[in-house]
Amino acid sequence: MVRNTILATAAVALVGLGGCKSAFIGATVTNETGGNISEIEVDYPSASFGTSTLPVGGSYQYRFEVIGSGPLKATWTDSSRKPHSSTGPSLGEGLRGTVDVRLEPDGTAVWKTGLSH
Repeated sequence: MVRNTILATAAVALVGLGGCKSAFIGATVTNETGGNISEIEVDYPSASFGTSTLPVGGSYQYRFEVIGSGPLKATWTDSSRKPHSSTGPSLGEGLRGTVDVRLEPDGTAVWKTGLSH
């Protein structure tokens, strides 16, 4: 009897966990500037991520959850120590999917998203 109660409780807990999926976004920042870059930061609603350096042709990946809403913004410093920034798409809570940011030689960024609720 006790064993059946434990098994039933465990089954209910597992079914409940199956419906609880957090909405995460996988981001990739790729350096296509033609030179090494530094001080790379991506701001998203309520937080940010980044890396100190990224070699030419290199990529940096990060996974995050959106809390709140607002635009993405990327900042970086090119190999001649010139700062750059680019504002990307707006995000809101509950979105999941991917965001790709390609940093270009002219100091701009190309944003590509694959997001859904």
